[in-house]
Amino acid sequence: MNTQVNTPVNTPSDLDDADGSLVKRPSSVTIRDVAKAAGVSIATVSRVLNDAVRVTDDTRDRVRAVVDRMGYSPNSGARTLATRRTRTLGVLLPELYGEFFSEFIRAIDETAKRHGFLTLITSARREAHEIAGAVSNMRGRVDGFLAVSPSVAARATLADVADRYPTVLVGAGSDVGAFAALSVNNFQGAATMMKHLLSLGHRNIVFLRGPAGQVDAAERLHAVREVANWYDDCELRELRGEFRMDVAYETVSALLAEGVRPDAIFAANDTMAIGAIAAIRDADLRVPDDIAVTGFDDTPVTRFLSPPLTTVRMPIYKLGERAALRLIDTLRSGGTAAAAHHEVLPAELVIRSSCGAAKKMLADV
Repeated sequence: MNTQVNTPVNTPSDLDDADGSLVKRPSSVTIRDVAKAAGVSIATVSRVLNDAVRVTDDTRDRVRAVVDRMGYSPNSGARTLATRRTRTLGVLLPELYGEFFSEFIRAIDETAKRHGFLTLITSARREAHEIAGAVSNMRGRVDGFLAVSPSVAARATLADVADRYPTVLVGAGSDVGAFAALSVNNFQGAATMMKHLLSLGHRNIVFLRGPAGQVDAAERLHAVREVANWYDDCELRELRGEFRMDVAYETVSALLAEGVRPDAIFAANDTMAIGAIAAIRDADLRVPDDIAVTGFDDTPVTRFLSPPLTTVRMPIYKLGERAALRLIDTLRSGGTAAAAHHEVLPAELVIRSSCGAAKKMLADV
């Protein structure tokens, strides 16, 4: 009689590539395996994965190290159903254009990932109906919202959102009411730049303003007007810029074609300053010898321009990082609303070559 012996066969997915020994692949690693390797309970692993506060930092680090080493990936769909949390931050931006938003998104995304969260980013113009539509599309897919540079008109819509989701406003100005908010001191930054230009002897100044109804743009414009009013001999001309490079280029090109030669152009953001510099060069004029140019934001490219751009440093990365942490801290604590607190970060004047400061220093020697 023939006896058939059934020998277990290891499937390729369970074999180690180097020596053929049986190991668990990431797809077969369970939460029980992670708990055993980390020397903790399954409940502790679950708390770490859900970012609960009742875990020590040492334990959290140890469990996360094991998760990374073993390649454990929890079933996100099942976890969302069980906890009703997606571990995703919804980010509402007025646009996705320009270096400012690139750096800002990088800060939010890197901060979120460090704390076990993902980001879901969309653009929603400053109109209330667009913000409402974006929020509706994200409903059930995010745990909370970061809303950037909302208009005053959109506040009522965001107030409704904040009643249902933890929400943090960024760049919403000084009058934020009961919202959790972060912003940069736009008035201080723009006023400092105007004083600097005037101290260099520039009196005929063009200001390229941002979009109407945008809070940052309004605060910068207010500061420029107020400082200009302090000087009887200051001639201020306000022109459309919309925070866009192409619009700034067209505006400055048209101005120069009319034969107008201002002493300086102060652009309300760096993107417009770059457009202004291009227009000046295309008119066969030089920066800063013929016309000084300054900006606002200090995006990474500004120091590499020729000439390097004098600007107002806005701590872009820090702003995104702190905003993400405010929202994450609220979600970790189980709060349904972020604490109403407005944090204002200082702006800093960064003097480079484009304003003509170096030229004046040489003349004064």
